[in-house]
Amino acid sequence: MEHIALYRAWRPQSFQDMVGQQHIIRTLQNAIREQRLSHAYLFSGPRGTGKTSAAKILAKAVNCEEGPAPEPCNECDSCRRITAGAVMDVLEIDAASNRGVEEIRDLREKVKYAPTEVRQKVYIIDEVHMLTTEAFNALLKTLEEPPPHVMFILATTEPHRLPATVISRCQRFDFRRVSLEEQSERLRLICEQEGITAEDEAIQYIARLSDGGMRDALSILDQIASFSDGHVSYKQALDMTGGIPSKQFAEIAKTLVEGDIGGMLQLIEGLMQEGKSADKCMENLLYYFRDLLMIKMVPNADKMTERVLDSQEFKEMAELFTRSQLFRIIDTLNHYQIEMKYALQPQTLFEVALLKLCSIPQSEDAVPSQSVSSAASAIADSSGGQSEVQQLRRQLAELEKKLERALQGGLTSGGQGAAQKGGRSSARTAAPRVASKVKIPAGIDRYVAQRSSPEFLAVQGKWNQVLQGVKDEKITIHAWFVNGEPVSVLEDAVLVAFKNDIHRETTEKPANKQLIEMVMERVLGSPYRLVTMMLKDWSDSIEGAAVDPSKEEPFQLEQVAEDGSSGSKEPWVDEALQMFGDDLVVVKE
Repeated sequence: MEHIALYRAWRPQSFQDMVGQQHIIRTLQNAIREQRLSHAYLFSGPRGTGKTSAAKILAKAVNCEEGPAPEPCNECDSCRRITAGAVMDVLEIDAASNRGVEEIRDLREKVKYAPTEVRQKVYIIDEVHMLTTEAFNALLKTLEEPPPHVMFILATTEPHRLPATVISRCQRFDFRRVSLEEQSERLRLICEQEGITAEDEAIQYIARLSDGGMRDALSILDQIASFSDGHVSYKQALDMTGGIPSKQFAEIAKTLVEGDIGGMLQLIEGLMQEGKSADKCMENLLYYFRDLLMIKMVPNADKMTERVLDSQEFKEMAELFTRSQLFRIIDTLNHYQIEMKYALQPQTLFEVALLKLCSIPQSEDAVPSQSVSSAASAIADSSGGQSEVQQLRRQLAELEKKLERALQGGLTSGGQGAAQKGGRSSARTAAPRVASKVKIPAGIDRYVAQRSSPEFLAVQGKWNQVLQGVKDEKITIHAWFVNGEPVSVLEDAVLVAFKNDIHRETTEKPANKQLIEMVMERVLGSPYRLVTMMLKDWSDSIEGAAVDPSKEEPFQLEQVAEDGSSGSKEPWVDEALQMFGDDLVVVKE
């Protein structure tokens, strides 16, 4: 007698034979029992999960001579002929071969005629996503309002490719992947009925390999049973499918912990000699370390993955790695797995990935035990380490300056309450507030004197690079900052003048200012502070500097008396004199 493939011989013929789709079976049976059947159904889900089988069972259930019944009898003439595909009123159409508008128009014309052999016409359109846009448009009206004797059942693995107008006209059922336990139980039943002896590990491996598809699992079982003369062992299943046992992954993991590069190369060569493909090895190794991470981080995680056979062995292996190491291993493997898709020599990339991972455990174990000073020494001893230390020192010095300025600003603002009491404290608090309103930086004459200095010319020559760097970091800050132009450089400060006050105020926001100073340090080679003012005030300062200072009558300031009274009418002038000295302060009417 001719052999029939297992997935065909064991195709479900009733709802109770289906595996893993109880939520769909119960809904359809209730609809039949209560006579609430729809005119159009959409069955979607991964391959091999029972979409077409459920459609044919539903066609038998509504046309059974004993029904309509929640379960077809499979004994009456209608059920047997529908199972054999000999009923013209139950038509199974392959949309991949009949995807044009002409085929759909022909179907639309035949829909009008009443069924001749059974109670109701059923059109099963498989892989319906392959229909063209014109074919879908031709089907829409018929799908929405078919004759009362017609039922449409659409099946697809890619529901996202269907127009929303089609989906909205159907009752949609999403078929899920069959779980490992349900698949294993079904495979054991089939093995018993077919006279096949199979090890439990082999059955679980086949179920995992099928990725939730019952048809794939039966095809693999059929193939291995033919190879092994009716006895299916775990080793034979691995040999036939090109799989890798978890013990080999454990050896790879131990070699990573030990950092044994020579041993790692021997393991890789052994896998390749066994005929294993590099991309499949990379995929399985990625899953292995993912399971290690899950077991390490989540209690009872062995129930969350279907690849762990011996949970105790995985727990012992997971103890050899830290979480950060597992994260880095998974990230590295994922990176090289993407690269392997476009590589001419995937084995080379597989070797490079594992050799790179050999250095991860040592480097991470050493870092926590080092103090900050020893870490700096390690950096200095390495090649190019001296420049990194110098850069860190510059950044530390800049942070100290910023902290000092912040503390001074906090003390100044904190003393505002004393300003109302008069005396010297009033002068100290009032000065910064007036300066912020005037928007002219302190020591403006020194900035004017340095406007043509070599330092400023060097900054001006690289200013376009500064603007481009700010644009690369954040384009919104660049939109405000580009309104300003550098006008002078004094020590570690770059003075930028703005035409618009809104642009200047937005640039002065702490977050924006910090980003600009970071870019200036990177482009100019040393840390610089950003100082801003209005362009009009800068122009007035240049004009004032053009006047001969000898003709200006110096402004004499009175000293503050011991009783707190001041001889000057403007208290902020006293503060300016105290901050910058008699030589730098010139008061103009």
